[in-house]
Amino acid sequence: MRLVVCIDRDDDLGRKASVTGPVVGRAAVLEAAVKLGTTDPEDSDTNALFAAVSLLDELRGAGEECEVCVLTGSGKVGVVSDRRVAAQFDDVLGRVGAHSAYFVSDGAEDEFLFPILASRVKVDGVRRVYVRQNASIESTYYTIVRAMKDPKLRAKTVLPVALILLILGIAAASSVLIWGVIGLAIVLGVYLIFWTFDIDEALIESVRGASTDIRQGSVAFGFGLFAIALVGVGFLSGYDAWVANVASPPLDRVLFFLQAGLLWWLIGALIWEIGRAIRRTLSRGRFPRSFAVATTSIIGIGLVSFGIVYLLRYLQGVGGPGQLPLLVAFLVGGFGLVIGAGALQQYFKALAARAVVDASSPSS
Repeated sequence: MRLVVCIDRDDDLGRKASVTGPVVGRAAVLEAAVKLGTTDPEDSDTNALFAAVSLLDELRGAGEECEVCVLTGSGKVGVVSDRRVAAQFDDVLGRVGAHSAYFVSDGAEDEFLFPILASRVKVDGVRRVYVRQNASIESTYYTIVRAMKDPKLRAKTVLPVALILLILGIAAASSVLIWGVIGLAIVLGVYLIFWTFDIDEALIESVRGASTDIRQGSVAFGFGLFAIALVGVGFLSGYDAWVANVASPPLDRVLFFLQAGLLWWLIGALIWEIGRAIRRTLSRGRFPRSFAVATTSIIGIGLVSFGIVYLLRYLQGVGGPGQLPLLVAFLVGGFGLVIGAGALQQYFKALAARAVVDASSPSS
């Protein structure tokens, strides 16, 4: 089975045509292409979708067994969108059982995700789709205006300038220009942090996932809510420890805060992973291997964190000499589990690669 893959990395299908990926099957891809073309006739992804269907017909005409799919990412192109594409591709492979793929691309942005395909199946080739433009479009002004209607470009260029002008204008009108500069630095700093680490996209994705879990009656939402509650309990416990040791030096109070909250945070992380594992088991019919890696990493990181806290307390003279064996045990055991989680992850990757090779090799 060969899979014709088209990737919409910036999720134009979802944002413009309200089509949720992955889209699998000739009829579904054609319907998605028509919706996107009707909504935005100038989007090049429409041509890529039709090209994928055309390639599918060409391969089927040659007598090959094949299927077509479209993978969608996120409007905030980056880590979140690439992870979403990878997860959708794994889902499609689980459903279709393809052993090779043909990549249809409309530009370099989508081709950045080529390694995601190549790491899972053999990629036989890439078909690039070029859109022929009308030669009469000569106005640079028109081109800029059309480009500025793209939400991605506006978010990258217009929003920071708008924030600068708005904050400085309000500060100048209030005769507190220095506070305007300070506020501008804070706002732009927060904006850049959110942009760099895709925090806003992660928050939006979490809200969407929670909404989907509620509508589908998923057990993951209950586990996630419980995990968040445990994180809150950890902060409350840390705050109580901070208040109880208010007479201590600031660093000691921070250490007491971390020591009181760490256990609750680790339990919350484990509960979160248990919920995700149960959801994936119910949806895919098998227990995820990643659960063992995640839980081992969480426990290892927790032990290392406890070891660092106890080490700092020992250096500060808060704990007695009896804490030295305990902190050494925490650090050694934690680093051992973290290294073991990495080795386990590599082992699972090797098993998956071996399974792909065995499935793609001709039977004797």
